[in-house]
Amino acid sequence: MIKKAALTLLVVGAFTFANAQKIAHISLDSLVSMMPETKTAKDVAQKYLKDLETTVGQMEEELQKKYNDYLAGEAGMSDLVKKTKQDELNSLQRRIEDFRMQAQQDYQRKYGELTAPIMDKAKKGIEAVAKEGGYKYVLDTSVGNVLYSEPAEDILMPVKKKLDAMPLANIPGANTNTDKPKTTPAPNKTGGK
Repeated sequence: MIKKAALTLLVVGAFTFANAQKIAHISLDSLVSMMPETKTAKDVAQKYLKDLETTVGQMEEELQKKYNDYLAGEAGMSDLVKKTKQDELNSLQRRIEDFRMQAQQDYQRKYGELTAPIMDKAKKGIEAVAKEGGYKYVLDTSVGNVLYSEPAEDILMPVKKKLDAMPLANIPGANTNTDKPKTTPAPNKTGGK
């Protein structure tokens, strides 16, 4: 009888403890879009992409010029010269296609490199607010994996406030200072329980 009572007390205590866990949520995408470093990273990435597109444009211009030259002189070319010119045009076309694929992969790698410090800073801010608020779990609502949850506290604005007090994240290839950004304080919104 004592064992049953102790077991019942233990199970009730475990459920009570589990229910006492504080849970919060945040939209990581919204938080990251509010950070000033995100605009800097997008600007650097856009310049990088424009440089890649310029190179593709130059290669396409070269292909078009060689193709026009081929068409202009095709009537007077021997079969061997025609075949050589066609092979050259096909080779250049393949190089352009290869460059496009590699450029897209390179751009994605570069964008990941530029956004990594932003994500690290955001996660540090979330961790700091979660520890200060005593939250055991913080769910990311931007990915949409939470199908149902009991009411929880939205910690977006407290994390944003925490990030505003931190130095800017160091974005590779961007000329930014690491002082606190000059922002106007956001209105204090708290999520409902």
